Amino acid sequence: MSDYDAIVIGAGNAGLTAAATLQRAGVRTLLLERHNIPGGCGTSFRRGRFEFEVALHQLSGVGVEGQPISLREGLFAQLGIVDKLEFVQEHDIYRAVVPGRLDVTLPADWEAAAAALDEQAPGNKDRVLRFFELIKQVTFWQIAAMRGMPVEQIDPVLFRYGLRPLKDVLDEYFDDDRVKLALGTYWTYLGQPPSKLRFQDLALTLFAYFEFKPWHVRGGSQAMSTAILDTFLEAGGEVRFNTGVEAILTAGGRAFGVRLDDGTEVTALDVVSNASLPTTYGMLEGIDVPAAVRDDLSTRRIGVSGFVLHMGLDATPAELGFTTSTTFVNRDTDDDHTYRAWKSFEPARGICVSSYDVAPIGFAPAGATHVSLMTLQYADIWRDVSPSEYTRTKFAYAETLLDLCETVTPGIRDAIEEVDVATPLTMMRYLGHPGGAIYGYDQDATEGWLFRNSERRTHVPGLHLAGSWAGIGGFQPTLEAGARVARRLLRAKAA
Repeated sequence: MSDYDAIVIGAGNAGLTAAATLQRAGVRTLLLERHNIPGGCGTSFRRGRFEFEVALHQLSGVGVEGQPISLREGLFAQLGIVDKLEFVQEHDIYRAVVPGRLDVTLPADWEAAAAALDEQAPGNKDRVLRFFELIKQVTFWQIAAMRGMPVEQIDPVLFRYGLRPLKDVLDEYFDDDRVKLALGTYWTYLGQPPSKLRFQDLALTLFAYFEFKPWHVRGGSQAMSTAILDTFLEAGGEVRFNTGVEAILTAGGRAFGVRLDDGTEVTALDVVSNASLPTTYGMLEGIDVPAAVRDDLSTRRIGVSGFVLHMGLDATPAELGFTTSTTFVNRDTDDDHTYRAWKSFEPARGICVSSYDVAPIGFAPAGATHVSLMTLQYADIWRDVSPSEYTRTKFAYAETLLDLCETVTPGIRDAIEEVDVATPLTMMRYLGHPGGAIYGYDQDATEGWLFRNSERRTHVPGLHLAGSWAGIGGFQPTLEAGARVARRLLRAKAA
């Protein structure tokens, strides 16, 4: 008899929701996490009198009360954690700034956002509304296709626009580069520039934030991670922190358990891995990695990581000039240049500024504010930095983020009380991801549900994959992915 019905490796977003879904359905589940807290990217840490949010900039898909097909009424209700969380709504999706050229705040409302863009670039309101209608149509039919609707029933609008580069669609609808940049700003959430990003990916992202609004959680993403862990434990689940997995055990071509880093072997009928795909398959013992898997992995590229400057500021958001929770600041409208710069130490060309106290989440004391500046970077350049130069290099690069931030918040340096800097190497160390990748593999046109099926099949019976490395990156997608994998496993057990 197996020690457990299921073992879940990793307590990141997908690992937590997979474990909680299984345990609440009566599946005896062991959750293993090598860190000392749950959450993966969904965590926080303290410096002085501030608590810093690690990674959550905006949570999509929460929805207002009573809104169907939302995290609030769907996954969170199913897990029994809605009443354990206090959601904090952002009323703007973001402010987009190119110093001297563009400064527009888009409310989280289709009509109001079109009006705001028309005020910034007169004569574009009708074009923006038509573009928004395209977003709604492409998103609707994309979801229908993802849920298995026969291709002959899908509206041709998805085939005409879905896989086209975002840049091409923006060029078709708009002449003004300012409007294109303002509407394409979320491309950094997806890790690909508009010249490469599939339009359907940006459409789905914008739809999620406009329709279901952007949110935070009071107490940060750590509060959400803890709430999911608590519901898992309340249902009788077992978690072991500070526990790494050394190997996934197999016999007869099937996974049957794991060996922990202390040599202990634990058996289960099924193993769910929230670790990266290279790590997961590298842990297989007693079986060769299937040829189909090797062929698939050889065509994929490790995705981008992040560089984050966390700051505790001795000033209020109003005193600093923050009017929105999320601000994107770009040096110019050349997104391809910005993307190329992620592979060098060229001064940051684009940053996401998160001010967590415009709509407070409870991490800063009265009269102060918690702000993070983030840009994306690939990890390779950091591997060549010597240990003796690492600290100097990371703080020198952090200064370039501050330089860009000061174009919208002059004097922010004078208010700094606490500071912490995370590089792609930091992401590698805490997440255990190759390259410190925060979205999994590079989310180019060959990734996703149309071309990859890795979330559904590992070619190793008893081994299941959950998380950004087996699908779409980001908080909402990975939270949903873990529960989806668990439900699929439950259906298989019931068959």
